[in-house]
Amino acid sequence: MAVPSVRCAPPHLLARRHGSARTRRGAAVPVTFRLTRSDGRTLVVTDQGGAGRPLLALHGTFGRGAVFDRLAADLAGTARVVAPDQRGHGRSDSAERHDRASYVADAAAVVRALDVGPVVVLGHSLGGITAYQLAARHPELVAGLVVEDVGPLMRRPEIAHPVLDVRGWPRSAPTRGELAARIEAAGVPDAGYFLLSAVDRDGAVELLFDWEEMTAVQQGGCGDWWADWLGSACPALVLRGEHSTLLPAGLAARMTGRRPGAVLRTVAGAGHWVHDDAPEEVAEAVAAFLAALPPDGPAHPAAGRGLAAADYDE
Repeated sequence: MAVPSVRCAPPHLLARRHGSARTRRGAAVPVTFRLTRSDGRTLVVTDQGGAGRPLLALHGTFGRGAVFDRLAADLAGTARVVAPDQRGHGRSDSAERHDRASYVADAAAVVRALDVGPVVVLGHSLGGITAYQLAARHPELVAGLVVEDVGPLMRRPEIAHPVLDVRGWPRSAPTRGELAARIEAAGVPDAGYFLLSAVDRDGAVELLFDWEEMTAVQQGGCGDWWADWLGSACPALVLRGEHSTLLPAGLAARMTGRRPGAVLRTVAGAGHWVHDDAPEEVAEAVAAFLAALPPDGPAHPAAGRGLAAADYDE
């Protein structure tokens, strides 16, 4: 089925047309649409609809918005999950720019287009960096943060392997099993997460992303982002996998210790993909965090203290 396409008109017009999923016999009906940015690129966004506080869910590198389908179902009645395919991922367009400012501008555009702000922003990995940078630059759009298994430092030596070099990896195969085997042979023990972005196309199974572009995406996420993490004042929950390789325990403790209003929860037995490894515990933690927030969101400072305004298109 074709995905409706809309341009960046005034937010209230987009919201009226596409911004809320209606219900049928009490069940939320997801709405998927294309949001066209000022440069002509499109982002595919799925609004799960339903009751509850709006929750913008931002996936990590190699992912797509659909990775949060289970979480959206578990939070039905508690949160209205809005999950975009970020630039270069899923069914959204590829992009030449993969700097942090561009990802933050995309996220801000989604919130404004749906006219549902301020929202709670949940971000996994790369999406977590985007989440706390959005809060720093656009505090009026963010009521709270859930940062999943990523910290304010993505560089060596603090993180041993901040970039997985995937250039030249296989993108298609006759079957899912064969594609998984080829990816695992290239250097990962389990290709399951990558296959969440695989589709059947022209008699083969093909990934929705380009490996070369994913390397650029990862490189754009590398850096020292302490100023951005400390640049907002909204409540924040940091979810860390016990066996994480991207958020060491000591860094996670410093991360929450230095920022007022931030709490750390380490999920036993989980690795980097906490929402996959422990879906019920993550849903419970997010639901409790949402329930503890003020109904109208926190008071925001007049301006963010993270990236400079000149770095943004918005």
